[in-house]
Amino acid sequence: MALADNAGCAKPSEDFPFPEIIELNVGGQVYITRHPTLVSVPGSLLWEMFTQKNVRSLARDSKGRFFVDRDGFLFRYILDYMRDQQLVLPDHFPERSRLRREAEYFMLPELVKMLAPKLSKQNSLGDAPCQSDPEELSPAADAARTLASAGAALPSAAAGGPAGGAGAVTAAGAAGGDVRRAGFITIGYRGSYTLGRDSQTDAKFRRVARIMVCGKTSLAKEVFGDTLNESRDPDRPPERYTSRYYLKFTFLEQAFDKLADAGFHMVACNSTGTCAFAHDQTDDRIWTSYTEYVFYRE
Repeated sequence: MALADNAGCAKPSEDFPFPEIIELNVGGQVYITRHPTLVSVPGSLLWEMFTQKNVRSLARDSKGRFFVDRDGFLFRYILDYMRDQQLVLPDHFPERSRLRREAEYFMLPELVKMLAPKLSKQNSLGDAPCQSDPEELSPAADAARTLASAGAALPSAAAGGPAGGAGAVTAAGAAGGDVRRAGFITIGYRGSYTLGRDSQTDAKFRRVARIMVCGKTSLAKEVFGDTLNESRDPDRPPERYTSRYYLKFTFLEQAFDKLADAGFHMVACNSTGTCAFAHDQTDDRIWTSYTEYVFYRE
């Protein structure tokens, strides 16, 4: 009887259908944790999943791991919270609103409260820890702040007569303007092709399906939005620079269109290339090139 717990860890029983150590596949990310961790918050979605008797009702992947179709990256913070009911996020965490949505899905009301925007006495956003950097706000929010500051000066201007009306028109014009930050964005693209003896007919093109993005994080997110893959540099603050982002599509023209729509213009480009024999027995050569396009917005 002293070995009952160990037996439960090694093999599930009818009374305890789950093993002590559980493997999860959350959106393609694999997590390994203990069963008590998953049921540490009564009433949560994970508690409901891993306290039921019918294990077969839970989805599994091809390797038998329990599958949850949610954001695999953000689940790490959900799991951390399940361990000790505390929230610890990196500085300048940019995914606060998305993590709050995940907390709502997993039915963790206390975590939802922790992630809620904090308001100061002036009914403005306070300096909450890990709050997104102001530079990540949209141009519309910048215009709203401009309008608010201009509106605060209206009473004094109105005391002088017609100037108040002129000030209102000016403020409205500022709010309707297109407020955009200046900066550079560099697009990198690597491609290759094979040439045989007859270079006119034997060319075989093959492109690497990845377009790299370098520049300030806030500008990259503004231009490319959801098509920007941040998985290799997820905690980069908005005001910092990165060279590890890439796009979820593989068409250069599509990237150029997004940059043009955001007001960017190409100011420079450069390319390098190398050549190597494809096989020792043939004259086929593989040419590989890397090209960068530099865009700027005033």
